[in-house]
Amino acid sequence: MDAGADPHHGRLLIMGGAAGSELLGRFVELAGSGAARIVVIATASESPESTESAYRERFAGLGAGDVRALRLAHRAAANAPETESVLRAATGVFFTGGDQERITGVLGGTATDTLLHALVGEGRVVLAGTSAGAAVMSATMIIGGERPGVAADSVRTGPGLEFLPCVLIDQHFAERGRLNRLLSAVARYPHELGVGIDEDTAILTGGDTFEVLGSGAVTVVDAGAATDIRVPPAGPITLAGARIHVLPAGCTFHLSGRRPGTGPPPEREPAP
Repeated sequence: MDAGADPHHGRLLIMGGAAGSELLGRFVELAGSGAARIVVIATASESPESTESAYRERFAGLGAGDVRALRLAHRAAANAPETESVLRAATGVFFTGGDQERITGVLGGTATDTLLHALVGEGRVVLAGTSAGAAVMSATMIIGGERPGVAADSVRTGPGLEFLPCVLIDQHFAERGRLNRLLSAVARYPHELGVGIDEDTAILTGGDTFEVLGSGAVTVVDAGAATDIRVPPAGPITLAGARIHVLPAGCTFHLSGRRPGTGPPPEREPAP
C-alpha cells in the first residue's frame, strides 16, 4: 500500500453481492452522475467480456456519463503505462464478482495496486466492489470455507489488497449462512473486525465510519472485548465475550472506536 495514502479519506462502496439498481445507482451518483467516468474491472470473472458488457449497460442505464472496461488479465497489463492513464481519468472504479484470488494474483503489488491506493487516499476516485470485489478490500481476505462449526479449518484466508485495514469482509453473508466462517476468521485474527455483508447490501466508508445501505443487513463481529480465545489446530474454537452487531440500512459503525450507531446516517457529501 502507498505509505502516503490515507486509507480512510476516500470513499469505498463495498457490496455483498447481487446488488440492485439502488446500490449501483448510488455508486454512479458518488462517481459524479452524468459526469461520472467509470472503469469496470472484471479480473475476477471467468467470463470477463460478458461481465464487462453487463455492467457497462447497467451503469450507463443508471445515468453514468462514461463507462469503459479495463481488461487486466495478467500482471503485465496491471503494470502497463496505458492502464495508469485510464485509471487517472476515472472518477469511479468497480471490481466485479468472481474469484477474489484472481484479483490479488493479478493486481497485488503492481503499479495499478499502488495507483488505486493513492487515488482513493487522495479522494480522487470512488472505489466499489461486489462479492469477490468486496473480499479484496480487506487486508486479510476470506478465500473460502464452507465447513460447519467454528474451527480453524472452517475458513481459508489469504492476503487482500488492504483498501480497508483492520477489517475482514465476507459477502453473500446471510444467504449462504457464513456466520460460522466469519467467527472462525475473527478468532484467528482478533485485531480485525469481521464484517459480513448480505446480498443487495453495502457499506459506504467515510472518514472513520461506515454507513449501511441496501435491503439486507451487515453483521459485525468484534473480538476486541473477548475474555478468552483459543484456536486449536483441530476441533471447536473457544471465543468467549465477543460482540456481534446486526446493522440494517441507516445504521453506522465507528471503525477505530468499534461502536455502532443507530441514529440518522451522516449527511451525504456532494458528488464530485
